[in-house]
Amino acid sequence: MSPTSAQPPHLLDNLTTAVLLLDGDHMTIEYLNPAAEMLLAASLARVKHQPLASLFQEADQRLDPLQEAVDSGHPFTKRESELQLHNGDTITVDYTVTPLSEHQQTQLIVEIDPRDRLLRISREEDIFSKQETVRVLVRGMAHEIKNPLGGIRGAAQLLERALPDESLHDYTRVIIEEADRLRNLVDRMLGPRTLPDMQLLNIHAVLERVYALAEAEFGERVQLIRDYDPSLPELTGDQEQLIQAVLNIVRNGIQAITESGQTNGRIRLQTRARRQFTLGMSRHRLVCQVRIIDNGPGIPSEILEKIFYPMVSGRAEGTGLGLTIAQSVVQQHGGLIECISHPGRTEFSLLLPFELDDKNDPNTPTHPLTGAVS
Repeated sequence: MSPTSAQPPHLLDNLTTAVLLLDGDHMTIEYLNPAAEMLLAASLARVKHQPLASLFQEADQRLDPLQEAVDSGHPFTKRESELQLHNGDTITVDYTVTPLSEHQQTQLIVEIDPRDRLLRISREEDIFSKQETVRVLVRGMAHEIKNPLGGIRGAAQLLERALPDESLHDYTRVIIEEADRLRNLVDRMLGPRTLPDMQLLNIHAVLERVYALAEAEFGERVQLIRDYDPSLPELTGDQEQLIQAVLNIVRNGIQAITESGQTNGRIRLQTRARRQFTLGMSRHRLVCQVRIIDNGPGIPSEILEKIFYPMVSGRAEGTGLGLTIAQSVVQQHGGLIECISHPGRTEFSLLLPFELDDKNDPNTPTHPLTGAVS
């Protein structure tokens, strides 16, 4: 007996689990409950009686197990399966397929349980923990480096005054300039030196400034595309620091595209709202998602997990500090930067809560695993 004939549709509509009903003979979509519509970013009106390909990319690869379930009459479950949606999102889910036969007609009930949230929370905790370890290490190294640098610089200044031959001053100036360069490098590794100046701001004003700067600097090399959600409310943040964070990521993408010799490079700046979203250990009613998507060569897999660490770069002349600073800025705003990359598509996703709670207030030092910046 099919679920749609055995019980009122509203019973499935009220489930928080995503449920699909498929026609087992034709592998077409007969029903999505609201939870499935939200998870799969699709409406029942659009996909009803359509093949699975209307929901998922590479859907043909999933038809064989479904057909086996129809033929055998046995249910099956897949764990931590990646589904690529037509809007470009990839979600990780557990799903169970149960065949039901009635009047020589077979239907498949597909129950989908998203794993992304639990996996993402675990990954975020790991990121926060590792980056706090790196921050402690960098602070210790900075102290040990800057003290002797100050001594070297001071000694060079004294030596310059004592040298009678002015032609030798070129050597002492090199010492002073290189000491200053190293001190500036250490300061950059430490990230922003002041707490964010938190004010209400429009995230699109931030992106428009980045767009203008990138267009002026790189406009002839890549196509810059804006894809904004105009309904987003204002959020609380430091506009200048957020501009710097986004600009660092955009510049990285453009440089990767141009250095690869690619002539059709594109960078997309996209904003969306995410509802009931967890960042760290805090659940937020509404989160701003800023996506920076490029069609460049991708980030080498061997450094992908380490790109937010200082001095890690895929470019020979790169300092490896741009992404470290960007992540530090976003974390000071109670948020997080995530990255997925493969050849032809790299996506950085900046996740920022629209409202900061006490735990996310940068003026309230605490452990980073609670969602705030220490």
